Amino acid sequence: MKRGLIKNLASEGGLASLAASHFENVDGSGDAFEGSHGIMSSIKAEYSALGKLVIDVVNERPDFDNPSEMEVAMDTRQRWSAFLDEATGYTSKQRSDKAKEFVKRGTKAKSGISQARHFMEMSSSISDDTRAEAEDFISTIETLLEAGDNTKAESTAKKLGKLLES
Repeated sequence: MKRGLIKNLASEGGLASLAASHFENVDGSGDAFEGSHGIMSSIKAEYSALGKLVIDVVNERPDFDNPSEMEVAMDTRQRWSAFLDEATGYTSKQRSDKAKEFVKRGTKAKSGISQARHFMEMSSSISDDTRAEAEDFISTIETLLEAGDNTKAESTAKKLGKLLES
């Protein structure tokens, strides 16, 4: 999400209002809605506490040999893309790049845990206090990863690495 977008959308009726401008059958208010449109038989969306757009969509497979169904499918795709552009403040390319970066941060955090555990197994010179502090960092990183906060998980993994370097 682009910074400040959620507040801006809230002043205009929120995510549900935005969805109603793109889709039929929208039910909800503020930052959560359920609806449908065209080949999307179910759309559920909301902004999470971390400011991320969380979406669950069920698509029906169109008859590719039926021109009218293909028109509906293309219209649905165009509306969906326009909705995502406005709801996130990013183009599809930017959303793709952000998603890759999100996964990369999570991978780095997991790698930091793996490296720390391996280092602690191999080293006999680490004090018990340092080991305990490292395990606290590892626990925090795992909790952050489970909560979907890969950015904080990655930065905590860097702190873990610095702890074990000294």
